[in-house]
Formats: sequence, structure tokens, C-alpha cells
Amino acid sequence: QEEKLRDAVKITAGVLGTGLLTFTLLANTVPRYAQSVWEISGQFWQTTWLQFYDLFEGNEWTIFLVGAAAVPGLAFWCFNGIFIVADLTGKPTFITRYRIQLGKNDPVDTKKLHQAILVALCNQFFVSFPMLVPMFYVMKWWGNTFSKELPTFHWFLVELSIFTLIEEILFYYTHRLVHLPLLYKHIHKKHHEWTAPIGVVSIYAHPVEHILSNTLPVMTGPMIMGSHIVSIAVWFSLALITTSISHCGYHLPFLPSPEFHDFHHLKFNQCYGVLGVLDYLHGTDTVFRQTNAFKRHRVLLGLTPLSESIPEAPKRAE
Repeated sequence: QEEKLRDAVKITAGVLGTGLLTFTLLANTVPRYAQSVWEISGQFWQTTWLQFYDLFEGNEWTIFLVGAAAVPGLAFWCFNGIFIVADLTGKPTFITRYRIQLGKNDPVDTKKLHQAILVALCNQFFVSFPMLVPMFYVMKWWGNTFSKELPTFHWFLVELSIFTLIEEILFYYTHRLVHLPLLYKHIHKKHHEWTAPIGVVSIYAHPVEHILSNTLPVMTGPMIMGSHIVSIAVWFSLALITTSISHCGYHLPFLPSPEFHDFHHLKFNQCYGVLGVLDYLHGTDTVFRQTNAFKRHRVLLGLTPLSESIPEAPKRAE
């Protein structure tokens, strides 16, 4: 027994020692390499930003519209355009073979799709864009939003973390709010017409919900932080692309898992948040954690669809 114990201690010491040495080497080399790469790319982006600034002669309202509306809007529709083609045609099969709810939207109902696109466009032009007007004056009050000097990459990462935290809190509680019976019936039910969602459905919602749950949680972080317009443009674009992935209906390789929110559309009373942290704390993911969808809720690092490697159990005959 003593000999086995000594061997175990030696093996443990070897593993820990090797791990510590590897960590020390990486800790010394990776930051230096990353810093040198960032210095080069940082100069490129700074120069590009100054050229863009001069192109619009420093007109802050025009720059704000391009950064907070045009760039995120273009990112949203270009990204979702790929999924719309896949939903309508079933091609490319590289996308459609990763469908989460098998047999749903195969192909998508064109009438429902047209309505979803129309509502999404109306929400963007008649709800989101007008909300940028008061946001513009808040950002001008901060005085840093249109600076000729870009924020550092490190500061942007700090901001991104704060934005994400604020969005998680605001979205979770406003989302649960619109699930109250009265509000659900008159407001949130529209969004849940899609039990098997597609990407564009991410902003297919009643205007009140679009304000409370879709727009304010994303806008609040930059307004609190007084962020640069470039940071706002990147954040808004990331938020729209991320929510599109959550609704797209496909669990694609190397992209964030959409299983969490897809399950919410399927069951309605589970998985209210974005990250799932508040769902875990409030116990609103307990059913989800008992399903195969939870086992599939991870980044797919291979090419085999998780619906094949972790299939649903066959339904028992009545």
C-alpha cells in the first residue's frame, strides 16, 4: 500500500510539475506574441477609423447612424440571408443536415417567412432606429463616443464583458415578465408562433417586446459605459448575430450552441436567459438539464451532427 501511495504521489507531482512548467512558458510567450500582433492590427484599425472619420467630415450624427444602425443591420441581414436560402431550398446540405428539430421548417412555410421578414424590418425601421435618437444624445453627453482615438483592445474586452452581463440581467427578467399570462397573451405570444424558430425570428416580436427585451438590454451597456461608436457597432453586430444563431434552428460546427433557446421555443417555460446563468440560479432550466438537448448544448467541434451522435429517444407507441 505504501509503495502504491509513493507511486501515486510521484505521478501526481510529475503531472502537476509538467502542467505548471507548460503554463509558465505559455504565460510568458503568448501575451508577448498577442501584444505584437495587436500593435500591428491596432495601427491598421486606427488608420482605417481616421479615414472613415474624415470621409464623413466628422459629422457625428452620420457616423452614429452608420455605426449603430447600418453596420449592425447589414450584418444581420447578410448573416440571416444564408439561413433563409437554406430554409427555403434545403441547400446547402452542409447547413441543413445540422437541423435541431428534425422535420420542422423543411422547407419553411413561405407565407410565415414573408410575415416574419416584414415584421423584422418594421421593428428595425420603426422601433430600433427611432430609439437611436435619444441614445445619440446620451452618447454625446459622455463626450467620448466620437473620439478620433480608438479604445484599446483590452478596454473593449472589459466593455464587452459588462455589456454581456447587463444584457443577461435585463433580458432574463424582461423575458420572464412578458411570459406572465396577460402579457404573454397580448405581447409575447407573437414571438412564440414559431415553436421551431429560424434566424430572422430573433426580432420577430410585438413592438413592446422589441423595445423591452430586444433593444434596451443591448443598448443599455454602451449608454452606461459611454462607449466609442466603433465599440457600439461591433457590440450591436455581435448581439444581432448571436441572437440569430440562437434562433436559426441549426446546431452548426464551431458556432455557439442554439440548443438552449431552441428548447425555450419548444417548451415555453424553460431557458429564459442568454447565457443560462440566471436560469441556473432561478431553477428555470431544470427540465432542460434532464434532456438530450442539454447533452447537445455545447460547441460542436466535429462534423457529425449532434442530432445523430446524441439522438432523441424514440417515442413509445400509444
